[in-house]
Amino acid sequence: MAAKQRILIVDDDENIAELISLYLTKECFETKIVYDGENALEALSKFKPNLILLDLMLPGIDGYQVCREVRKVNDTPIIMLSAKGETFDKVLGLELGADDYMIKPFDSKELVARVKAVLRRYHLPHSNGVDSGSARCISYPDLIINLDNYSVSYCGVTLEMAPKEIELLYFIAASPNQVFTREQLLDNIWGYDYIGDTRTVDVHIKRIREKIRDHEHWAIETVWGIGYKFVSK
Repeated sequence: MAAKQRILIVDDDENIAELISLYLTKECFETKIVYDGENALEALSKFKPNLILLDLMLPGIDGYQVCREVRKVNDTPIIMLSAKGETFDKVLGLELGADDYMIKPFDSKELVARVKAVLRRYHLPHSNGVDSGSARCISYPDLIINLDNYSVSYCGVTLEMAPKEIELLYFIAASPNQVFTREQLLDNIWGYDYIGDTRTVDVHIKRIREKIRDHEHWAIETVWGIGYKFVSK
């Protein structure tokens, strides 16, 4: 029997945390609850979660700082939970490395669906090599994007990239010189039912550009007022 996937729930509201745990346990996940940021970081190495549900307003170390610390050591997927619904808060969470952002109060079925969706993206098989014969592998000079094993090789180095960053890069690189609006990218990468805004796209493009610099033969270009395109020179 396959091992249960482990979900770390970080929330200082005991009732909410227990309720989330109940929902996820019914879906056959193994859960662990901690109530502050310090214990969350400790549980990261001891519990080894497959995903973290992270409240932002925590005593001591807040959720933003917990996210920063997690991203220093690994790419465990993080879904932020917060009563803060302002665009600034969502964008900041995504910029720090969160994979999704849910506003409280949230529907239990939506929470479970998002957890499953993020885990599906993260737990596809990974490989250190690139299958050049893959039907979903795109190659440019010094850049190989392989969607079969979710790897990106840049100048001979395999990069640490979140699944959504890889999917976004693959999508635009698969249609060089074509302009995509932010809405098109949001629909194609996150899905038409994604509850978010187009700044999500901007945040992920920014994170991709921090890892991949423009090349003499290709580049990611901003089309002001519209969206983005992958230019093959």
